[in-house]
Amino acid sequence: MKSYYKPLILIALIALGLTSSVQAALPIEQLDSFHGAKGYLVQTKTLPMLDIEISIDAGSRYDPSTKSGLASLTGGLLNKGVRSSKGTLTEDQIADQVADLGADLSVGVTGERALIRIRCLSRSDIRDRAVGLARQILSNPSYEPTVINREKQRISAGLLEAETKPDFVLDRRFRKAIYGDYPLGNAMTVKSIAGLTASELKQFHQQFYRSDRVIVSMVGDVNRAEAQEIVQTLVNDLPQSGPVIPPLPELLRSPIESIADREVQIPFDSQQAHIAMGMTAIARNNPDYFPLMVGNYALGGGGFVSRLMNEVREKRGLAYSVFSYFVPGQDNGIFQAGLQTKNDQASMALDVMTENIAQFIAKGPTQSELDAAKANLVNGFPLRIDNNRKLLDNVSSIAWNGLPLNTLDTWTEQVNAVTRDQIETAFQKYLAMDRMKIVVLGAKQ
Repeated sequence: MKSYYKPLILIALIALGLTSSVQAALPIEQLDSFHGAKGYLVQTKTLPMLDIEISIDAGSRYDPSTKSGLASLTGGLLNKGVRSSKGTLTEDQIADQVADLGADLSVGVTGERALIRIRCLSRSDIRDRAVGLARQILSNPSYEPTVINREKQRISAGLLEAETKPDFVLDRRFRKAIYGDYPLGNAMTVKSIAGLTASELKQFHQQFYRSDRVIVSMVGDVNRAEAQEIVQTLVNDLPQSGPVIPPLPELLRSPIESIADREVQIPFDSQQAHIAMGMTAIARNNPDYFPLMVGNYALGGGGFVSRLMNEVREKRGLAYSVFSYFVPGQDNGIFQAGLQTKNDQASMALDVMTENIAQFIAKGPTQSELDAAKANLVNGFPLRIDNNRKLLDNVSSIAWNGLPLNTLDTWTEQVNAVTRDQIETAFQKYLAMDRMKIVVLGAKQ
């Protein structure tokens, strides 16, 4: 290779975020706890960048039953203005500061946690300003009534539009069927959003946004001492603790029911029938996670090499896509399978999907299916961590779910160690067809 090509290749790799230093062997360092906040770091020195994720145990699962959307609105407004003894910043001023730093800063809320993500240069002056801004956003959101009202109107308009879309309606009904009275079964509505007040947002923030509920994960060009200082800076203005938060209700296993009680038909004017099937399943730290994950790859998680795709699409042409997956969370999780098909083929497609899932639960994968699943998972593993952002996703998940810090190092070993018997046993332990909820939307009777 001629020498003048090498800089160009290096620039291309940097632009793609692909560097040889980002490998599973990079250790995850657990930092010293500060005011109850936990910190984790993976040092990557090739790029002068730093990616930070702040996880706060303040997700939608803490919404009161009549206040759905409270956690989402509280978290979503973090970067829409701050007010403290050091001054005020409007959302435009926050956006200007982020732009001046050449950084990315985003906020979001999932069912389990609120998230703040920062990506900036690791140069100390840039990094310190970005972290300082994030500290203000985390600790002192202003919750201005005019901004709240505007966001409520925006969310309500989005909900009204979404309710015309079959995927959105199907997902809501499916989640309600699976979660029932567990908080994640409740979804925000125009009415629930309209009823939220500034004082309720401030109270939720005061109750849940405190340092003992925070995990900071970092990947990038900082050393341990710098990372430790970043954690301290981020949570320094938060209360260290607060009143005891009542425990969440237990998510009960999906009950055995007749098909008439488990299946929901939703009339909907759509070109395609949308079908979802599933039940409660496992938390991420469950010891049977790997047999279930590898098994599901063979069942419906592996795209064109999965059994469901072969039986539903390739052999019968009933759907363009069909899938299955586990969604393991911190305390619980679900299994879901689904497809879209022509309205007049819905019954047949549902029968084929049901029959194949039942067969898989009863007998597990064939040896060739297992071998293919392992090969694809292991060979695809480098793509799961081939840039800092993907690596941060993994580090954050490991920290949030309390997994061993060497999880990335042992991931391929654990995949390769899975046997057919383990998959069969695990699927029969956690899944059962007479517990599967089924939601069919749009199919004409």
